[in-house]
Amino acid sequence: MNLLITGGLGHIGSYLIENINKIKGIKKIYIIDNLKSNKINSLFNLKKNKIKLIFIEKNLAEKKSLKNFPKVNIVINLASITDAEKSLKIKKEIYKNNLGIFNNVVNYCKKKSSKLIHISSTSVYGKQTGFVNESSKKINPQTPYAKIKFLEEKILKKNKNKLKYVSFRFGTIAGISKGMRFHTAVNKFCLSAALDIPIPVWSNALHQHRPYLSLNDAFKVFKKTIENNLFNSEIYNVLSGNYTVNQILKKIRKYKKNIKIKFVKSLIINQLSYKVDDSKIKSKGLILNSNLEKDIKETLNLFKNVN
Repeated sequence: MNLLITGGLGHIGSYLIENINKIKGIKKIYIIDNLKSNKINSLFNLKKNKIKLIFIEKNLAEKKSLKNFPKVNIVINLASITDAEKSLKIKKEIYKNNLGIFNNVVNYCKKKSSKLIHISSTSVYGKQTGFVNESSKKINPQTPYAKIKFLEEKILKKNKNKLKYVSFRFGTIAGISKGMRFHTAVNKFCLSAALDIPIPVWSNALHQHRPYLSLNDAFKVFKKTIENNLFNSEIYNVLSGNYTVNQILKKIRKYKKNIKIKFVKSLIINQLSYKVDDSKIKSKGLILNSNLEKDIKETLNLFKNVN
């Protein structure tokens, strides 16, 4: 079995390729990344195994970027600009980039009969209250990033008779990897705490619940999907747990006592507290409950020698 991992040097992708030998049946993986994030270090000191690994620097947003690419069995599409709040300032750029990549990947999969693992986001729910699930009718994405993810889901649904796919709405990622960045909540908070910088918290978000996902659980999803052929054109919420910002801060305080908080205004307005239901993915035998506190501890330990 051959795989193509796009955006393979990023936060999720680098964790995936470091653990790829744990997934049965894979013989070769192609990794494509445009290197805009300069994460070539994600390829450093990879474990030697029987899987052949090929890295290609390529901008997948360019038309026909996959025109002559070899056939693979499965594509895991991780390539995109992922900073939701920043996307409000670069709307045209993110639409061109993220939709350009997505359309090229979908066209490739249809042409080559390759299966697709599509990564969406729980941010598509937007302004909600209470519990939400995959059947929720009122979807209110508030950022260009989230709106694009929801549009991608709609495009896949229209093409469900032309390709085999599964779509996962990931919660906010936590956990360490070679390609990790620090623009998402847990990582950003840990970085600020480690450097004794006031942690920027949205003034209206302290007690709002949001879904978070450990990299360890994200990997379980990839493994289960590939080994059990879970390409059923369905959408699944994927999270390790729902937490408030205040709960995340309390977990950080266990390892960094005297953290400072700075309340800031967010460009994303009218956010309400909601929890994401993950019973659908659990019905597939996937129990995702990795310890977010462990991810926080390990992230803070990266900076243990910084005074």
